[in-house]
Amino acid sequence: MKLQAFDRGPAGGAASGAPLNSFIPTALPRPHPLRRRAILAAHPEVGKLIGHDPMTAVITLAAVAGQTLIAAGLGVLGLSYWWLALLAAFCIGAFANHAMFVVIHDATHNCIFKSNTLNKWAAILADLPNSVPTAMGFRCYHMKHHSHLGDYDYDADLPSHWEARLLGKSVLGKAAWMFIFPVFQLTRLGRLKGSVPIWGKWTFINGVCVFLYDLALLVCFGPNALLYLFASFWFSVGGLHPLGARWLQEHFTSDPAQETFDYYGPLNWVALNIGYHNEHHDFPDVPWSRLPQLKAMAPEFYAHLKTHKSWAGLLLKFIFDPHFTLYTRVDRSAAASAGR
Repeated sequence: MKLQAFDRGPAGGAASGAPLNSFIPTALPRPHPLRRRAILAAHPEVGKLIGHDPMTAVITLAAVAGQTLIAAGLGVLGLSYWWLALLAAFCIGAFANHAMFVVIHDATHNCIFKSNTLNKWAAILADLPNSVPTAMGFRCYHMKHHSHLGDYDYDADLPSHWEARLLGKSVLGKAAWMFIFPVFQLTRLGRLKGSVPIWGKWTFINGVCVFLYDLALLVCFGPNALLYLFASFWFSVGGLHPLGARWLQEHFTSDPAQETFDYYGPLNWVALNIGYHNEHHDFPDVPWSRLPQLKAMAPEFYAHLKTHKSWAGLLLKFIFDPHFTLYTRVDRSAAASAGR
């Protein structure tokens, strides 16, 4: 069954046609631990998928080398070719950097190597083409997203209330929100409770490595090289690029009965299967490369779930559908607070 997550109905609280003015409250437990236990009971062989995939490090080396070569070539051309740097970033660099974000994501779950330290170094390597350090900051708050999914006080994936009120309902506001999405992700960290301190040894190492990489490119090849990499970073997570819609695909919903959605389209080939998001939340210890196997081994648990067919179509729907707002998300913070 293919159905967009933002279809209106009683569960979404928008049956009257009015946009939501708050998140959708739910007292339902997080679905993923329950489904994980059920899948392991029905298909114990799934446990063999849990582990590490060192080949991810090889992909990372190739992608970082490729991005460095493209940046160097554009840098040699000079800033008069800034337009070519932006075009190349939108059409090529965004996909490479987005894949590196998935590598950072897998490294955060320690799915590349057995060693925690080696996973951190893999994440830092993948972070180099971003031109700004993100890997260790992501590592600090992402695990809370899994353990407190949909809890406003702990899950940085939920937009802040001020975001939703300021930009979350109008066409121009939602377009602006998608364009500068990386900034909003950073601003949410201050509202979280019980977060791991973002500043530490590895954050410092991450920052120094990215700074030295940027400096080397700037000195050797000029500012157009850095423009290409920064634009690649920007388009890979926002910038009104179709890739940015994967943030909408993952957890935007009007139905508390399903708060995580998949995308099984062709862009998973270059996005390292990040569209298999239910599978990932059910088994965050399964590397990205084995998520399609997980779905194939337990089809009865996934075949009935609603999915998205197109990131580009979802991006346009989000911007232009007045019933799809930044409040089209489940929030279990009230129920979580009562249980703590």
